[in-house]
Amino acid sequence: MGAIVADGLHSRLMPADAPVSLSPSLALTLAFVAALVAGLLLKLWLQSRQIRHVMRHRHAVPEIFAQHVPLAAHQKAADYTVAKARLGLVEMALGSAVLLGWTLLGGLDTLHQALLAWLGGGMVQQLALLAAFALINGVIDLPLTLYQTFVLEQRYGFNQMTLRLWLADLAKSLLLGALIGLPIAAAVLWLMGSAGGLWWLWAWGLWMGFNLLLMVVYPVFIAPLFNKFEPLADASLTARVTALMQRCGFQAKGLFVMDGSRRSAHANAYFTGLGSAKRVVFFDTLLKQLSPAEVEAVLAHELGHFHHRHIVQRMVMMFVLSLAGFALLGWLSAQPWFYAGLGVRPSLGLLVPGAPSAPHDALALLLFMLVVPVFTVFLSPLFAQLSRRHEFQADAYAMAQASGADLASALLKLYEDNASTLTPDPLFVKFHYSHPPASERLARMPSPTTA
Repeated sequence: MGAIVADGLHSRLMPADAPVSLSPSLALTLAFVAALVAGLLLKLWLQSRQIRHVMRHRHAVPEIFAQHVPLAAHQKAADYTVAKARLGLVEMALGSAVLLGWTLLGGLDTLHQALLAWLGGGMVQQLALLAAFALINGVIDLPLTLYQTFVLEQRYGFNQMTLRLWLADLAKSLLLGALIGLPIAAAVLWLMGSAGGLWWLWAWGLWMGFNLLLMVVYPVFIAPLFNKFEPLADASLTARVTALMQRCGFQAKGLFVMDGSRRSAHANAYFTGLGSAKRVVFFDTLLKQLSPAEVEAVLAHELGHFHHRHIVQRMVMMFVLSLAGFALLGWLSAQPWFYAGLGVRPSLGLLVPGAPSAPHDALALLLFMLVVPVFTVFLSPLFAQLSRRHEFQADAYAMAQASGADLASALLKLYEDNASTLTPDPLFVKFHYSHPPASERLARMPSPTTA
């Protein structure tokens, strides 16, 4: 409908003998469809390659791992990987269908017009549009989310959540989304309508400030709403980890153990926070699976990211990319063809100067959020490669500060306990793996048998 409105207006303004040209809205429609189809076919092809490659190597443990990984564990990892990949195929198909439904098939336009007729133009209507969009998307995703948690993860022994805990998490997430997300959205919408042509610069500053604040607030106030964090009680491990951090020149507010086992059997460790609010967090499952020396090696790897300033680099990259994104949104939000080409009728005042209009800023935000991933999917190998390079650097740092054999031993345990496949498809790795596959990482480490 939106494309018809824009193209109809365009044709009335053109002389009858004017040469036929591709309107901007139609050009965007065609580019969007082409990118969506190409991206979907690429992802389906890569996922299919992954499934075939993993199944071809399911019958035997790779020679490099033969002495450390039982065949049963290798086959479990292969089956788990394939099951997740097949679910991923369904998610991709559903996601593409939903995206088309929101855009070219008129779903977002219908929702916008219905809320406009009910609430009239204004901030309330725009916030209602954002909230309704998020809720509808959540409901659409709900069946696959439940299947992944209570069927797939349950089948392979990873899910520890009860339905009651899952519902409690959902309620908390919805409440936090409303309490935090709606005020930020209102501030951005206010800037879009009141800050002039450079609103996007002010909005970018607000967004960056919010993200930095969240890094400080999240570990102290938000994360404890979902998990229990207790100080690390093992005195010998605390002394060992503290000595490591002192050698590396790293300071943290505390060492904490998180009850990750309430939700999943997967193990992990991470740093969180910013500045003096930094915390080292170990999943309780990790401490049960690894020896103190292995825990030290894993932590040394994480410290390697700080030593090489990977966190700062990623933050700077996020700042730059988000600035470019806000600038692009600032330009697109004023272009009638941006809306019309994606199946949305913007306010008439955007098409005909002087005509009455209602704010369309929430529409611009939603369309931009929906469309950008379609065009940026082809950049994923670049970001994945950068991340894998950072992981290799962190591994090298860990081997200089702790035992490389212990790091290798820890990784083998984590790959086995998390059912991570040892035989991923190489091309799938290049597109999707943020961490190098096990064979590449362990090839650079001493054998765990020498620990």
